[in-house]
Amino acid sequence: MKKRKLKVLSVIVVLVLALLFWGYQKIERFADTPLAIQQETIFKLPAGTGRVALEGLLVRDKLVRNGRWFQWLLKLEPELAEFKAGTYRFTPGMTVRQMLKLLASGKEAQFTARFIEGSRLRDWQQVLQQSKYLKHTLAGKSEVEIATALGIPAGETPEGHLYPDTYQYTAGMSDIALLKRAHVRMNKALQAAWDGRDTSLPYKTPEELLTMASIVEKETAVPEERSKVASVFVNRLRIGMRLQTDPTVIYGMGESYNGNITRKDLETPTPYNTYVIAGLPPTPIAMPGEASLQAAANPAKTPYLYFVADGKGGHTFTTNLASHNQAVRVYRQALKEKNEK
Repeated sequence: MKKRKLKVLSVIVVLVLALLFWGYQKIERFADTPLAIQQETIFKLPAGTGRVALEGLLVRDKLVRNGRWFQWLLKLEPELAEFKAGTYRFTPGMTVRQMLKLLASGKEAQFTARFIEGSRLRDWQQVLQQSKYLKHTLAGKSEVEIATALGIPAGETPEGHLYPDTYQYTAGMSDIALLKRAHVRMNKALQAAWDGRDTSLPYKTPEELLTMASIVEKETAVPEERSKVASVFVNRLRIGMRLQTDPTVIYGMGESYNGNITRKDLETPTPYNTYVIAGLPPTPIAMPGEASLQAAANPAKTPYLYFVADGKGGHTFTTNLASHNQAVRVYRQALKEKNEK
C-alpha cells in the first residue's frame, strides 16, 4: 500500500514537473516571440500604467497576438516589470522580452527636427509645427513674443540668432525648449567668431558680424566662395559703397516677394533694401551656419567689389564696374543658351 502511494506521488511529482517545464517553455517562447509589427511603431506608455494595463495596451494595439503568458513572464522575470512611462520606438523583429527591457530602461524614442543654413524664422516655425511629437506653444506667437520667450533683449529679433542644425528631442518637449538650445548654440558660435575675428574689420558689434554672416549665407552655397563674398561686402563697407545685395531686398519685401525682383523693388525703400540704405541692414536676414560665421569673421583679403553668378553654380568676382558688366553679359548669355536647350 505504501509503495503504491509512493508510486502515485512520484507520478504526480513528475506530472507537476512536466507541467512546470511545459509552462516555462511556453513563457520563454512567448518572451522570444517578435512583436506583431511590420514597420517601426511608436508606442506611448502613460504614467501610472501597471502590469495589467500594459498588457491591455499591447493587446489593444495588436503589438502582441496573445497576452496569455504576459503576466507569467513578469512574475518569472520581475526586473522586466520595472517599466517607465514615456514614448518608445519599437522596431520589426523586436521580441516581447526586448520590448520590456526597453520600457524598463527608460530610453525613450528620439525624434529629429532639421533646420538648414540660410533658413529664416518663419521656416523654423513651419518645421516645428510639422514636428508632431513636440509640445506646440508658439502657434500664433509674434517675433517679439518669441524673442521674449528666448530671453533675447527687447528690440532684437530671433532672426539669425538660432543655430541651424539637426536637433534631437523626446516626445513632449516644447518647441520653445528646442529653440532655446539653438539660441544657446548660436550665442556660443557667435562669441567664438567675434573673439577670433580680424579686428580690423568694420564691425562695431557681434550683431553686425552675425548680420554679415547671414548675407554671406544667402549669397552663396559654395564653401570656397564664402570668404570672397564676405570680402566684397567688407570692401564696400570700408569705402562707403552700398552693399546692393538682393537677399536683403527680398527679406525687406516680406510676403510680397513672389520669386522675382523688379527694378521698382530695388528702388523701393525698406530698412533692408541695401540698394537704398547705406551699410548693413538693421538685423540678420537668415540663420547662418558655422562656415558663414567664420567667413564674416575672417574674410579673404581681396580687391573685389563685385560678383555675379557664372551660370555654373558659382560666381565671377571682379574689381571694377566695367569688368562686372562684362561678367553679367557672359552670365546672361550662358543662361540664354541653357534655356534654349
